[in-house]
Amino acid sequence: MTYMRVTERSISTRVLNNLQGNISRLEDIQVRLSGGKQLARPSDSPAGTTSALSLRSDIRTQEQYLRNADDGLGWLGTIDTALTSANSQVNRARELVLQGMSTGAGGSVSARTALATEIDNIRSSLINVANTTYLGRPVFAGAASGTTAYEQDGTHQGQGGEVLRTIGDNTKVAVNSDGERVFGTGENQLFKVLADISEHLKNDPSALGDDLARLDTSIKTMQTEVADVGARYNRVTQMRDTADARILSLKTQLSDIEDIDLPKTITELTLQQTAYQAALAATARVVQPSLVDFLK
Repeated sequence: MTYMRVTERSISTRVLNNLQGNISRLEDIQVRLSGGKQLARPSDSPAGTTSALSLRSDIRTQEQYLRNADDGLGWLGTIDTALTSANSQVNRARELVLQGMSTGAGGSVSARTALATEIDNIRSSLINVANTTYLGRPVFAGAASGTTAYEQDGTHQGQGGEVLRTIGDNTKVAVNSDGERVFGTGENQLFKVLADISEHLKNDPSALGDDLARLDTSIKTMQTEVADVGARYNRVTQMRDTADARILSLKTQLSDIEDIDLPKTITELTLQQTAYQAALAATARVVQPSLVDFLK
């Protein structure tokens, strides 16, 4: 039988290597515990790192959808407020037309002139409403990049087109309104109708009946747009909630991959510290003999 001689040097070398291994494992646990992450570097888990990168990319995408939705809600909320104000003023103009019709040609000229003056003020106010902006862009100018949608004489300065916001996968929503669709065109343009009403109140009350019909058409058009804006607002809100919930789900999945299990890690640290202390104690006994002990 062949025996291999075990020297004091070989014992010391093996003991020191084992101690170094214990220290390395203890350091790894301490790093994970201090950082709160299982993946300190890609080599810790290549597969986990790949999954984490994919999840982070998805989170960034959903966060962009969230920002787009917030911007869209800003646009649509501004439009809704403007249309609510416009609808209220147009209804007031309708009341004035009815008053002018009841006064008739035989009524007081000064009374009809006063009604015409209020109509002019409403028209001017509505043009200001039509030039409502959000973040410096007129919401009723279509895709135009100018600062106004309508001149003070009622001329439309915008252009067709939509301002789109991507709020989900393959989901885009128009967040603006086309002024010509809201306020009409040609003879049925709201500002033209109001200008005619003002003129007819002063000079030709008999024409107010036709003006009233045109004004009612404008009111219905605006009400239709209010409903459409409300529907788009609700859709964007729903998509925003979806993106928010998706972000929460993705972050939970990312946490499962990256974050440590705190109770488990603390237990591992305690066990490793105990093992290290035991190894130190054993090493102290191994390296205790001196050269004199060998010579005995």
